Amino acid sequence: MSIAKTYTPADVEAKWYQRWQEQGFFKARANPHKTPYSVVIPPPNVTGVLHMGHMLNNTIQDVLVRRARMQGKEACWVPGTDHASIATEAKVVALLQEQGIAKKDLTREQFLAHAWEWKEKYGGIILEQLKKLGASCDWDRTRFTMEPELTDAVLRVFVDLYQKGHIYRGIRMVNWDPQGGTALSDEEVIPKDTMARMYYLRYEVVRGKGVTGDRVQVRGDTNNLYPVTPSLVHLTVATSRPETIMADVAVAVNPHDPRYLHLHGAKVRIPLLGREIPVILDEYVTIDFGTGALKVTPAHDLNDYELGLRHNLPVIDILHNDGTLNEQAQLYVGQDRFAARRNIVRDLEAAGLLAKVEEYASVLQTSERTGAVIEPRLSLQWFLKMEHLAGPALAAVESDEIRLHPPKFKNMYRAWMENVRDWCISRQLWWGQRIPAYYLPDGSFVVALSAEEALKLARKQSGNAELQATDLRQDEDVLDTWFSSWLWPISVFDGFKDPDNADVNYFYPTNDLVTAPEILFFWVARMIMAGLEYRKEIPFRNVYLTGIVRDEQGRKMSKSLGNSPDPLDLIARFGADGVRTGMLFSSPAGNDLLFDVKLVEQGRNFTNKLWNAFRLTQSWEVDAALPFGNEKAVEWFAAKLQVSLGELDEHFDKFRMSDALLTVYKLVWDDFCSFYLEMVKPAYQAPIDAETLLHTTAFLETLLRLLHPFMPFITEELWHELAARPERDYVCVAAWPKAAPAAGHAEAVSQMEKVLAVVAGI
Repeated sequence: MSIAKTYTPADVEAKWYQRWQEQGFFKARANPHKTPYSVVIPPPNVTGVLHMGHMLNNTIQDVLVRRARMQGKEACWVPGTDHASIATEAKVVALLQEQGIAKKDLTREQFLAHAWEWKEKYGGIILEQLKKLGASCDWDRTRFTMEPELTDAVLRVFVDLYQKGHIYRGIRMVNWDPQGGTALSDEEVIPKDTMARMYYLRYEVVRGKGVTGDRVQVRGDTNNLYPVTPSLVHLTVATSRPETIMADVAVAVNPHDPRYLHLHGAKVRIPLLGREIPVILDEYVTIDFGTGALKVTPAHDLNDYELGLRHNLPVIDILHNDGTLNEQAQLYVGQDRFAARRNIVRDLEAAGLLAKVEEYASVLQTSERTGAVIEPRLSLQWFLKMEHLAGPALAAVESDEIRLHPPKFKNMYRAWMENVRDWCISRQLWWGQRIPAYYLPDGSFVVALSAEEALKLARKQSGNAELQATDLRQDEDVLDTWFSSWLWPISVFDGFKDPDNADVNYFYPTNDLVTAPEILFFWVARMIMAGLEYRKEIPFRNVYLTGIVRDEQGRKMSKSLGNSPDPLDLIARFGADGVRTGMLFSSPAGNDLLFDVKLVEQGRNFTNKLWNAFRLTQSWEVDAALPFGNEKAVEWFAAKLQVSLGELDEHFDKFRMSDALLTVYKLVWDDFCSFYLEMVKPAYQAPIDAETLLHTTAFLETLLRLLHPFMPFITEELWHELAARPERDYVCVAAWPKAAPAAGHAEAVSQMEKVLAVVAGI
C-alpha cells in the first residue's frame, strides 16, 4: 500500500492549493447556465495579519463557498483589503519615526509616497496567510478600497449625496483622538474598565438679590431670612475632569431638588478662575447622583452639549487638537490635559476649594489604534444625514428580506436604526480618499469630482470668471474608511463604474455575508443602506454573525493581552484542516467561542481518524469468489447516510455551521469508523468480498464529499488516493450528495441503533 502510515499536513496542503489554483477551480464568471453564488470577504485591514477572529470568519465563508461550488453553482468569493486610514497612517508614522523622520516635516505627497511603498511591501500579507487556511477565493478578483476604480466610486457617491442635500459640513460633538489628531468613529473607540477619581469642588455662590448681611432668603420662602451656612456659601459639584472647569458655562440642578431651591436664578463662581456662571434648572440632572449639581461644559461632553443647546449656553473650547490647553483656558495654558489635571487638583486643594476625592469604577474610552484617551469635543466636520437611509434598511431586515442569523440580533439592529445619528465621515488624516470639496478665497466651497470641474462650479457660484485653479484649495481631510467599505458589495463588481456590467448584474445581490456582530451597525447596516440607495436592491440575503473568540477565562483574544495563539503556528502544528474543524466544533452563530487548543487537537485527531480508516479499507484483499455477507450493515449505513444528509442540508439552510460539522463528524467517527467498519471488516489477514468493498468505497467517497468544505486538504488527498482520476476530477468540484430519503430509512436506522446500544452496553 503506497499511502503513508501517518497523515502529514505539510506534505499535502501546499501541493493541493497550488493545483486548485492551476486548474482555475476558484475562478468565477457570469454564466447564464448556472445559478450564481457570491460572497464578498469582509476586507481585512491592509495592516493586518491573520488572527483567531479571521480564522473563524474565513473558515465559515470557505465552507459555504466550497459547498456551493460542489452544488454546481457559479461560486464567487471576492477577496480584498481595506486601506484602513488611521491604522495604516499610524503604522507609517511609526516606521518613519524609526528612521528619524517626522510626519510634520513631510508634504502630503511625500508622506503618501511612503504610505504606498509600505502598502505594496506589507499590504498583501494577510491574503497570503488566508491561502494557508485553504480559502478558495477568486484571487484574480482581489480588490483594494483605495485602488483607482474604488476611489472613483467613493468620490462619485460623496458628490451625489452632497448634491441630494444629504451631506453637510457642521460643528458637532465627535470622538477625538489627540494623539492621532483625528475624529474617530464609535467603532474605533475601545472601552476599558478602570478605577477613576471623582473630585468634589466648591463653587462660590455669588451673593445678590435675597442676601442681607449674613442672612439669606431661600427661594420659595420669601417671609424668612436664614443664617448663611457653608452649603449656602458654596455649591459642591462632583466631576471626574477638574481640568475642564475653565470651560464651564453653567451648573445645572434638578428643579425639584429641595436642597437647591435657594439657588434658582443664582450664579456661582468657577473655582480658581472666578468667572461667574448661572445655575440652570433641568430635569436631566439626577437628584441622588453625586451631589445633584452638574457642571456644564458643552465643548467637552456630549450630554453637556445637548444640555447647552436646550438652554442656549455659550461654548468654550479650551483644548488644542493635541490635547494641550489653549489660551481660552486662561490657566495652565500649553499643558497636557492630564498634567493640567494634576496641577489644578493641587491648586484647588491649596485654596480650600477641594472638598474631597473618591475613587470609583469607570470605563475609559480609548483609541483603538493609538491607545490615547478619547476626548469628546466639538469639531468642524463633514456629516452624512442617516435618517432617510435608515428607514428602508430597517424595513429590509424587519421583513426578513435580509435574514440575520441568529435572529436575536434583529432587536439590536432595530434599536440602533430607530435612533440613528448623522455619520461623521471626515478624518484628519492623509491616507485615504481626500474629500472632493474645494474652497474659494471667500471661504465658501464647491463639491466636484475633479479640480477642473470644481473651477467651473466656483466661477459660476462666485460670478468671477477670472478665478484660477490656484485660487481654490481642496479640503485637507479624508473620508472615513467605512465610507469606502459600505460600497464594497457593489464596488467590487464595478457597479459604480459600469452599473449595467455583466458581473454586477449576475453576482449582485450577493448571497451570504459572514461577519462579526460588533460591526453590525458600522458596516452591515450601511452596506444595506448603500445597496438600496444605489442598486435599489439589498446587497445580500443572509448575514451570519459569528461570535467573538475568547480565551478559557472569557477574555477576548488580543495581542495586548498576549492570550491569542498565532494561527499560522497552529496550522503548522495541527494542519489547516485540524484548525478549521477545531474552530467550528464550538462556534454556534452569534455565540462566543471559548477557544481551547484541545479543540484544535480534536480537529487534528479527526483527520488522523479519517486517514487511518482509509488506510484500513485500502489494506483489504478481495476474494471475488466470496459471497456478499454484509447486507444488513450496508443497508443500515446507506439509510444512515441518507438521514444524515437530510439533517446536514437542514443545518446549512439554517446556518447552523457547528451542528453541520458535528453531524458529519458523528457520521464519520461513530457510525462509519466505530460501527460500520467494525461490522464489515474481515478477520485478521482474511479477504473481503468484492461487493462489500465496492459499497464501502462508495460510502467513503460520499463521506469525502461531505467533509470537503470543512476539511479541504485531507479530503482532496484521499480522493486521489481512492482511485485514478481524470485530469479535472477533484473532490473540490465533485457533486454535493443529494439526500434521497426513503420511507424505510428512519426505521432501519432506529432498529440498528437499538442493536448498537445493546452491544455497547455489554
